[in-house]
Amino acid sequence: MRSIQIIFLLVFSISVFGSQAIGHAPIGVMADHMHKKGEYMISLRVSHMKMRGNSLDGNSISDSEILVIENPHSNSPSKLSVIPIEMSMKMLMLGGMYAPTDDVTLMFMTMFMDKSMNLNTYHAMMRNNIGSFNSSSSDLSDLSFSALVNINEQDKSRWHAEIGLKFSVGDKNEKGKALTPMNTNMEMVLPYGMQSGDDSVALVVGFTNLYTLSDEHTFGNQIRFFRNISSKEWHYGDKTYFDSWYQYSVNRNFSLSSRLRLNHQQEISGFDSNIKAPVQTSITSNYGGFTAEVGLGFNFLTQIFPGSEDRLALEIINPVINEKNGLQMKDKTKIVFGFQKSF
Repeated sequence: MRSIQIIFLLVFSISVFGSQAIGHAPIGVMADHMHKKGEYMISLRVSHMKMRGNSLDGNSISDSEILVIENPHSNSPSKLSVIPIEMSMKMLMLGGMYAPTDDVTLMFMTMFMDKSMNLNTYHAMMRNNIGSFNSSSSDLSDLSFSALVNINEQDKSRWHAEIGLKFSVGDKNEKGKALTPMNTNMEMVLPYGMQSGDDSVALVVGFTNLYTLSDEHTFGNQIRFFRNISSKEWHYGDKTYFDSWYQYSVNRNFSLSSRLRLNHQQEISGFDSNIKAPVQTSITSNYGGFTAEVGLGFNFLTQIFPGSEDRLALEIINPVINEKNGLQMKDKTKIVFGFQKSF
């Protein structure tokens, strides 16, 4: 993983707080700031991302090469015969923050997720393309509760920690119709990646350092760990995010940002015996891995509703490193739009 070492050497840093556009991190970063006693905030984030094409251990792979890979679930067919072409994910995140004291801010967030995937099916014996189909799922995905705790605060720097729990509440037994390699339509339990949840509980631990270089230039660093502490048959792998961002204040109401995210996730733990379609997304080892992405965004203060100013934000995120485990789809551009209001 030489790429991880290179990036960590090139990137070191850390943002500012206050009633200005630059006072919050890029909208794709969660739990980046705290509030003063008695303050609270509501937030809404909408994101859309796509995946297209496939890679094997981080290297591009063609459909014809996928069709010769063994199907671990059955000898009928003996090879993988259904290939994902494109996947889209839409997420709606509603959050709230409240500060009972200057040193503690409580945070709540819930996520609704909508997934859609287009796939091609190949004949079990002849290996010719016999058609395409779409599978989809949508449901409330998870709820999370965290406390942000001030560690150290100085004129230009602040450290705070996060401790919380994330509850997966989405359906993990969603079904859909699929075109099988025998050219029949069958209803089956959707693969792991198309499920809205995994019925697990994860411990969330994070640390954020905010630093102000000047009135116009700020940096931020954050690391967050998600560790499973309760699950049933299977659960998505533990993951770690590292974010480093830079912001430039054009004026009080408008700021620009750039961000690097490193993401490492383990493969799925456990399995569901009902998930056994001859497709890569039904194989638990084809999940997780290491990715890196860069984002460009802005924060903008304006007056939409009565009271304090409203914060609008946009971030466009692109992948730069893809070292996913096994056979997986490639990430494409992600767009995040957000609205935040403090009281």
